[in-house]
Amino acid sequence: MTEKQQEILKNAAFNAQALAYVPYSKFRVGAAVLADDGQIYTGCNIENSSYGATVCAEQVAVLKAVSTGVRKIHALAVVTDAAEFARPCGICRQVISEFAADDFLLLALRPDGEVLLQSMVDLLPGAFGADSLNSRT
Repeated sequence: MTEKQQEILKNAAFNAQALAYVPYSKFRVGAAVLADDGQIYTGCNIENSSYGATVCAEQVAVLKAVSTGVRKIHALAVVTDAAEFARPCGICRQVISEFAADDFLLLALRPDGEVLLQSMVDLLPGAFGADSLNSRT
């Protein structure tokens, strides 16, 4: 992934964060995915008064890509307002792993734009995936 692609992805995540619907937690999250088709798909977290119906920004971005036919994502940038590097929750990590390309990179962002890069193995070591289902005896 080039520095220019990283910068575009970071900016897309920050732009998506501005669209977050968070009337309850006020915790804004933005995400942007670089997909196999070269397109960037964005997502923001969308809360619901029935908290279980809340959807994470990372899932929105990944599922937008998948709903257009994308089956592999090469990178995902995520940002919050928290001072530490943003990281996806466990459910999002599992969703991401389903579609992560071998060269997948997470761009964990801080509000100041500083980035921490992580691979899928860093993000979800020992992930349960399709191979896990195919290895049943």
